[in-house]
Amino acid sequence: MELTLIARVRDGLILATSIEGSDGGDTNLVKYSNQAKMLFKKLSNAPQMQSIETGPYMFHYVIKQSICCLCLCQHSFPRKLAFAYLEDVSQEFLNQNATKIDQVARPYHFLEFDQYIQQAKKKYVDRNRYAMSAVSSELQDVARIMVSNIEDASDLSGISKKYREDAKALNRSGGVVGNLRHHSAHRAVHHFLNGCFHFSHCSLYSASFYQRL
Repeated sequence: MELTLIARVRDGLILATSIEGSDGGDTNLVKYSNQAKMLFKKLSNAPQMQSIETGPYMFHYVIKQSICCLCLCQHSFPRKLAFAYLEDVSQEFLNQNATKIDQVARPYHFLEFDQYIQQAKKKYVDRNRYAMSAVSSELQDVARIMVSNIEDASDLSGISKKYREDAKALNRSGGVVGNLRHHSAHRAVHHFLNGCFHFSHCSLYSASFYQRL
């Protein structure tokens, strides 16, 4: 994990942070910090949990009550661990500071929270000491969490709306197929009856013609 940020949802004000570049990673994280700040400004109606691709990294974030907790990880870092980490950090932050968040006027007001962030990082990054089986079974299945690209993330509310519409469309697809089958059957019966009527009409006309002869 290269970067962790906690921001206030209503205005994107950064409340706490922790930056730690890995030995082999990208030590210039200014670009990614700026991208994170941009994301914090677009949280209105955004998905509650999301992953966003950016270069060799992935942003993962969760929105919990009045805060958004975000981390930057390499692509290879397991998403399930990343979201477990975010749930842990965001819940602890609220436990310590929930009553103070609305009154904060300046950024980075809770810098001392970095101590807990560092502890949580060690717990989730060190796979030898923290097995995947220890991740809470109640954590939402990461397969259902949206994944988008940083170029598309300038409008998180639009992405969220499209995601909901796609889900509704998928749910409706069964009904649409059923309706199409119903209408197809209806048309088939209609054509059959028309054919029968046409045949009957022709037969009656022919009988009348031969009677006149």
